Amino acid sequence: MTFWNRIEQLLKNKGMRILELLIGKTPVHPEDVDKLRIKHILVIRQHDQLGDFLLSTPVLRALREHFPAAHIALLVRNYTKAVALHNQYIDELIVFQEVGHNWTFALAKIFLKQVFRRRDLTIVLNTVSHSVTSDLFALFSRAPFILGSSHVTFPGCKRNFLYNLLAPYREEIRNQSQRNMDVVRYLGIDTADAGEHITLLEAERKWAQSTLVDAGINPNDLIIGVHPGAGKLGNRWRLENFALVANELHRNLHAKIVINHGPNETLLADMLIDCLQFQPVTFGKLALRELAAIISKYDIFICNDTGVLHVAAAVKTPLVAIFGPTESREWKPIGDKFLAIQAADGRCDSVSARDVLAAVEMLLGDNPKLK
Repeated sequence: MTFWNRIEQLLKNKGMRILELLIGKTPVHPEDVDKLRIKHILVIRQHDQLGDFLLSTPVLRALREHFPAAHIALLVRNYTKAVALHNQYIDELIVFQEVGHNWTFALAKIFLKQVFRRRDLTIVLNTVSHSVTSDLFALFSRAPFILGSSHVTFPGCKRNFLYNLLAPYREEIRNQSQRNMDVVRYLGIDTADAGEHITLLEAERKWAQSTLVDAGINPNDLIIGVHPGAGKLGNRWRLENFALVANELHRNLHAKIVINHGPNETLLADMLIDCLQFQPVTFGKLALRELAAIISKYDIFICNDTGVLHVAAAVKTPLVAIFGPTESREWKPIGDKFLAIQAADGRCDSVSARDVLAAVEMLLGDNPKLK
């Protein structure tokens, strides 16, 4: 547990009810907000994992569409900084260092100046968990309107008292991108495109193309990426199944197979390669944006339910994801070209290689590379 986690737990257990009594905001209604006067917006999503953050990026698109001239700032944790960089819908990126020793006096000075800048509207996205620090940063923004979900109140509190705009929470199973959008929909803000997003630079795309060519893969090849890893062991599909799929795609479609893996999954990737009947291309030591750029060049990406699943969706690469105990209806990326396969018993091992191959075949459809 980090220093900031300890502070959060202390506040949640001891101080939040007192703070509610002392500084709780009076709720207002959406019609009290004059959207024509909204010129400076702060969006806070600094406490979640990679996939959680990417599932919230449709909110940024919706805000830009509704406030084309506004200054939109985004506050994220350092872990998700890479995928937030260069986002075309924001004007300013504020980075919170979740590890205490990463702070320097210069970084702290810049951070505090950014956070304490007065905003017209601050939005806190907390669809799964609730961060004390996120709420405090919202308070520091001095915005007259602070919008957040009515869901996940702190222990002993009657409501999320640091928000004066409380978006209703829908109890049914609902995709997490839609849950994020529900927060801003409370103000009548929406978008036709609820897909996840990473803005890649043209230089990054060219680097990815040349890197694949150097590895013996040409743009006209059918390129299929395979990512066998996942942080949670229960989310990992059997390596033998990944191997069956890769071998068949290589043999029947002459696909170029690229193995991706995380920095701590080298042994896992090597074990998969030992099961293959051919030599694949492997990328394991890539920075997050490099990985996103490489994946953007694939025709299909096959993976488990893990953060890189959402990286692939955010760069619009068609994918097949094997889900285990996590409810795929909540966590699958939105879009017809992003397929989730989940067995009724919620076990990855119950998903067959044939299920995945059928999904790949469906996605490839009329892909010109097959002709």
